[in-house]
Amino acid sequence: MAVEIINTNLDANGELVAVIFGVTGLVGKQLAKTLLSTAGWKVYGVARRPDNVSPISHPKFHFISCDLLDRRSVQQNLSPVRHVTHLFWITWAAQLRLDSPDCSDQNRAMLANALDAILPSAPALRHVSLQTGIKHYASLTRLAAGCGGGGEGEVVYCEDSPRAESGNNFYYVLEDLLRERLSCGRRMVAWSVLRPGLILGCSNRTFFNFMGSLCVYGAICKKLKMPFVFGGTAACWEEVYIDGSDARLTAEQHIWVATKAVEINATADGEAFNVCNGWSFRWKEIWGAVAEKLGVATTGAEEEKERMFSKEFHYTAAMGDKGKVWAEIVEEEGLVTTEMEELANWGFLDTLFRLPEKMVASRAKSDRLGFNVKYKMLDSMLYWIDVMRNDKLIPS
Repeated sequence: MAVEIINTNLDANGELVAVIFGVTGLVGKQLAKTLLSTAGWKVYGVARRPDNVSPISHPKFHFISCDLLDRRSVQQNLSPVRHVTHLFWITWAAQLRLDSPDCSDQNRAMLANALDAILPSAPALRHVSLQTGIKHYASLTRLAAGCGGGGEGEVVYCEDSPRAESGNNFYYVLEDLLRERLSCGRRMVAWSVLRPGLILGCSNRTFFNFMGSLCVYGAICKKLKMPFVFGGTAACWEEVYIDGSDARLTAEQHIWVATKAVEINATADGEAFNVCNGWSFRWKEIWGAVAEKLGVATTGAEEEKERMFSKEFHYTAAMGDKGKVWAEIVEEEGLVTTEMEELANWGFLDTLFRLPEKMVASRAKSDRLGFNVKYKMLDSMLYWIDVMRNDKLIPS
């Protein structure tokens, strides 16, 4: 069967046109800003609600409010979107338990609704970029096999590591849908999958918001004169256990994959790329510097650093009832009004610092193909603390 040659004409103004689903999240917002800072891009940003903290104001940016689970709403609200050349899917439904069949069905419906609305009016579509995560290699019950490369007894996941055999990972459903819709029939569009680790960025619209959680925790510790404790396992504290993925790097890699990487390693069957800062880290090595940045550090002596670790401390138990304390901090500091839960997810911190297995990925593939953006974990964390302060989400 002959394959249709896709028209690569740009819009009437000769611009590349991106539509970002999940534009108010950690990566989506940064991606929009990065594209808009580059000449020749027009950006449509899609989310349920607009950004109420630091909304993007740019003549080439158009925000669209849309409930992606409502098929009629999607068709109606996305109808003005024309001449799309690049689609970025950086959103997901968090209402249901992860790895449940219902969660997979819900996320598949969202992506299917968006594709049904966009594809018929996007003959110039060049590339679709799907963001999932390192959890691609895991399920709730076990981890998939890795590609080696770690120390003795360690697994480092590379892009061709197999899917986990158990569980119901909705990432697989999204990949399969893109393969079905973009890699089959006469209409073929290149698409890629990006798999970040622990994302660091600034947003009050993100369920798994690491920096928000940590900064709210630090502010409460400072107000109540509580110790800034790392509550988790000794292994997570002392060993390399997860990769950081700065939102700036993740945005840059989305653009690189959608433009340069496709030219280098073109495929219409779905190319996967791990997204990692590039420098390994141990929480034990950077926790004291983060505490100092948040104003809750002590002397920095070695014995003091050891007291920052507690295997008995659980964030949900210690912080779950501190909503009123956070409200006082917001009022006293003149911050943007937020409920504690809009920034902090205590269950996420408890899970993150008690991972049963290491979630470390290789970025050798991207390095080999020429992606050279890297960040050190501590530098990323300090940068995003400053951004959150500038946006008046946390105290200075």
